[in-house]
Amino acid sequence: MLTITAGAIVLAVALVIALVVVPLLRPAGPRPLFQLPVACGETWQLGTYPGHDDYDVDLFPTEGKAWGRPVLASYAGTVTEAGINGSLGGRTPDNPDGPRGRGGGYWVKIDHGGKWETQYLHLLEPPLVREGQRVVQGEQIGRVGSTGNSGAPHLHYEQRRGWEKVETHFDGVPSGITYDDREYTVERTSNNCVPRQP
Repeated sequence: MLTITAGAIVLAVALVIALVVVPLLRPAGPRPLFQLPVACGETWQLGTYPGHDDYDVDLFPTEGKAWGRPVLASYAGTVTEAGINGSLGGRTPDNPDGPRGRGGGYWVKIDHGGKWETQYLHLLEPPLVREGQRVVQGEQIGRVGSTGNSGAPHLHYEQRRGWEKVETHFDGVPSGITYDDREYTVERTSNNCVPRQP
């Protein structure tokens, strides 16, 4: 017969608190030096609009078509999600006005350590990476598309600290996209030039 003492229960609870709760309470580490998640030297328009959600950034190239452009990891980390968020819909390069899906469509989420994450949504096709895969900054993880709840081909991008969205910074500079109370756009040129570890 197994007898569980009060001391054993207290020890088990303390162990759960130490292993699960304490790490959640720690503050996030320093912000990684995130880069634009697009090819080196390209200039993209970053924007938001009312109802988009605070801190959400939509990226559109300033030259050429958006469909199929490479989406790059903006910093090294481990892929924690790579698949479908919501439903895909039917918008493709051959049928750009097809039906919208729901959510983010094909997407990738990367854990960069120190409670920092990035998310990449509306990819054209299944991601080029898989869950658990380690990626370096500048590594291609997908291609720009319009899956999910998307009106046109673009990349929806987010930076998160401790599971909360925050203002995106690229190459150490704030994007200026904070709240979604008004339309706001800015142009930035990518310095995501050499795949590299942190």
